[in-house]
This record gives sequence, C-alpha cells and structure tokens, in this order.
Amino acid sequence: MTDPAYQLGDHITLKELNRAVDNGFLPIVEVESTDGIYTVRLHHPGGVSVLSDAQGKTRIFQGTGEIRDQLGEIGLTHGVLTWADQCGDEMIGVSGKAITPDEMLAYGTRISFR
Repeated sequence: MTDPAYQLGDHITLKELNRAVDNGFLPIVEVESTDGIYTVRLHHPGGVSVLSDAQGKTRIFQGTGEIRDQLGEIGLTHGVLTWADQCGDEMIGVSGKAITPDEMLAYGTRISFR
C-alpha cells in the first residue's frame, strides 16, 4: 500500500478494491473455503476487509473461477486458499487447538489469479 492514509473498512466492494489497487494497494488475499462456499478476505496494515456487495453483505462464491477472474481482472495476481478450521471432533471426544489466522495464511495453498 503506497498511501498510508488510505483507509479501508471491514467491508469493501469490488469497485472500491479496484480503485484501491489502482492506487497501489496490495493486500494479502485470502480465499476461505467452507464446505464448497468461498469468501474473500483482504489482509492489510489497517486490518482485514471482507469482499462485500454494495449493501455490505459478504460476497459468497460457489467456486474459485469467478474469484480468479474478478481479482485477476483488477490486477491482483495471487492469494492464499484456506479452509475453515475444524480442530477436533466433539462426537468422539477428540479435542484440538484452533490455528490462528496467521497460521491459516502461512499453511494455506497458494493460488493464482492469472
């Protein structure tokens, strides 16, 4: 991000993201998969913004192809595919420790938008 004064909220539309990228904004793009439904989160120095529609509702995608096309078209080249964290199985008494958002990004699968 070249302009430290550039402020983003918790939600960002594709149009706002396009404008931000044109102004040098380069977030870490996270594409999270939850049972075949995908959402996009943008990690940046000011926090995390969720890709949303004009009404502020989180955009839901049924596959990664549309995400690849839309984000690649505005100039983003890659991201990280993560999965909703399930760390144990209470049905059989297996406990676990949830991983942190930073660990999810570090251990996710690198994906390309081009």
